[in-house]
Amino acid sequence: MITNVYVDGFNLYYRALKDTPFRWLDLRKWSEVLFPQDIIHRICYFTARLDVRPANPGQSQRQLIYLRALATLPGLDVHYGAFRSGIKRRPLATPISGLPAHVLVRDSEEKGSDVNLATRLLVDGFNGKYEQAVVVSNDADFAGAIQYIRDGLGLRVTLVNPDSGANSPTSLVSAATYVKRLWNSHLRQSQFPDKLADRNGVITKPAVW
Repeated sequence: MITNVYVDGFNLYYRALKDTPFRWLDLRKWSEVLFPQDIIHRICYFTARLDVRPANPGQSQRQLIYLRALATLPGLDVHYGAFRSGIKRRPLATPISGLPAHVLVRDSEEKGSDVNLATRLLVDGFNGKYEQAVVVSNDADFAGAIQYIRDGLGLRVTLVNPDSGANSPTSLVSAATYVKRLWNSHLRQSQFPDKLADRNGVITKPAVW
């Protein structure tokens, strides 16, 4: 079965990879581990470039190294949203008598990746680019697009739940043809080597991540 894989990068990271030894993930190898009987035609990875943050100054550099590693994979495209940062006024969860009930906080939001993923999923479906779409996310906002692919276009949509500790939202489960849960064993089998190369030289897995 010709399969395209659509990866919600931040959803995968925060639900499956953060604080694990599996962040150096080869998405092609991983897709082939998850779907060994299928032909992985295209992998679309949706993310946004991180800003440098004082609390974690190396985070953005590590992301750039990982994106460089992903660029070595055949049939993989990276699609970028953007981060928007600003100062917002927020109410305190537990106000204290005599003190202000609101505080100013620095807020950072990732924008665009969910829209980009849903758009690419639908356009590729309209254009007959796959027989099966795999959506890697636990974001209920994708339910409408997934259901249209299944019911409107008559194509198979498999949802990969990246959160081994929680069920997928009911709306996603109802929209998909099939739901597959992600386990650490899938991640363990699908790591890049510690060193790999592109035309610019050697890419080395970050020592601290």
